[in-house]
Amino acid sequence: MNNGMKVSDRLQAIPMSGIRKMFDLAKPDSINLGLGEPDLEPPMEAIEAMDRAARSGKNKYSATAGIPELRDAIARNYANYNPALTGGNVIVTPSGSTALLEITQAFIDEGDEVLIPSPGFVIYGPHVKLAGGTPIEYRLTEGDFQPDIDYIQSRITSKTKMIIVNTPCNPTGGVLSEENRNALADIAEDKGIIILSDEVYEPFIYEGRHSSFLPYLDRAIVASGFSKMMAVTGWRLGFAITNEEAIDALVKMQYHVCASPHMPSMYGVLEALPSIDPYIENARRVYKARRDLITKRINEIDGMSLIPPRGAFYAFPSYDMDISSQDLANELVRNGLICTPGSAFGTFGEKHLRFSYAANEEKINKGMDILADVVKKVRGGRI
Repeated sequence: MNNGMKVSDRLQAIPMSGIRKMFDLAKPDSINLGLGEPDLEPPMEAIEAMDRAARSGKNKYSATAGIPELRDAIARNYANYNPALTGGNVIVTPSGSTALLEITQAFIDEGDEVLIPSPGFVIYGPHVKLAGGTPIEYRLTEGDFQPDIDYIQSRITSKTKMIIVNTPCNPTGGVLSEENRNALADIAEDKGIIILSDEVYEPFIYEGRHSSFLPYLDRAIVASGFSKMMAVTGWRLGFAITNEEAIDALVKMQYHVCASPHMPSMYGVLEALPSIDPYIENARRVYKARRDLITKRINEIDGMSLIPPRGAFYAFPSYDMDISSQDLANELVRNGLICTPGSAFGTFGEKHLRFSYAANEEKINKGMDILADVVKKVRGGRI
């Protein structure tokens, strides 16, 4: 950098997101199946309530933990997982990603080890590094993408402070089983380890049911948000739920990140949350139809295989070709299809690609046409 403005070593040590890299290579008219951004419209109640809040002067700072009414509403919304929840168990954050960052900053010390899923979302490892910790990958089982419990136990040391879990999972669409949830909770209790459970895709499960860590708030912090639930990625509003002592630490941390979350959007979400179920049911129907379409199209391509993802809105097929996921993704983007190489999600993501099906069926079909054509060329030795 000019003028001697040297970037910090900790930031320089973190690579740019593999998801964002693909957009730099893309042509303007590319089919975008690379970004997990819902294409649905938000609930109208949320938009109208946010507008009313802004017009009526609710544009000031709130309490650092968010407006009490929304904290209470979030507790009520998740009481089916833990009836003892109150607003005191909740902090509203400026995005789900910020919740994850604040949790690692509040609880990870220099030299602590944190087990992160592989394949797993791209920010877990960097957040650990920014907090001074060391990310240690743990393997997800192939096919159903469950945490490999034996592998996790083999990676635990005296330095292990936290295990990060993501269910439903980005990038795999895997949904944590109740058996594995219980096993991880037992490990956390036995070893004195914190569970950080990213449950932001909880609304979107197509088979089975959600196994939340909300019953285990003595040892777990659950992070989530409204971006996916209400298709309001631009509003930047998330939350975390844990025991009140840990909430106090997160409020202290949040004060140094931002004085408080965005006031008008909190009122928008507050208005929509009590009646959100029909909206989510419709979104789930839309995504499930797209899931079924992309699964069918991928499995028709020689050399590619996809077990239908049970949650979220990502397909993470494997392939049998002798080409790296980065090179294959690069070839796809040159042909007009944006996706993400599996290697962007960790060591165990290689030989996979991630496609988002938070896009309409026309785009999915066009994207799969490009995928089929490129894979045929690769298998024929023409690329």
